[in-house]
Amino acid sequence: MGIHIGAIQAPKGAHKRTKRIGLGMGSGHGKTATRGAKGQKSRAGSRLRPGFEGGQMPLQRRLPKRGFTNIFKKRYAIVNVGDLATWDVSQPITPQALVEAGLIKRIDDGVKVLGGGDLKSPLKISAHLFSKSAREKIEKAGGKAEVLLA
Repeated sequence: MGIHIGAIQAPKGAHKRTKRIGLGMGSGHGKTATRGAKGQKSRAGSRLRPGFEGGQMPLQRRLPKRGFTNIFKKRYAIVNVGDLATWDVSQPITPQALVEAGLIKRIDDGVKVLGGGDLKSPLKISAHLFSKSAREKIEKAGGKAEVLLA
């Protein structure tokens, strides 16, 4: 047997009636319609913008500006040698291969290989930059670190 679709009801409290604001004293929200008494906020069409402090200099403008953004800064995608430990030895590691494998999202200004983790297999890795420890670990495992020109 079971329940048919016409008998399904929403659980108790699922549908809440909207407040009927400003529709007479009997609603409990008549007269000032939940806006309080007089003043700018009680008037129609009046909304204060975020951060407005009544004409006082706003906090955002009272605080000093600091720092700057260097538009020439290079952003490198970072990979640790430990992340490459499971890589197939026959396959060369290139920035494009790292994107396809999901180890980095995008290449940006280049790929930098850092020395986090351990490496046992001799891998041929091509990247734009290598840290000193990464280069040592790659060469110690019998691999090759090839620097690409950006």
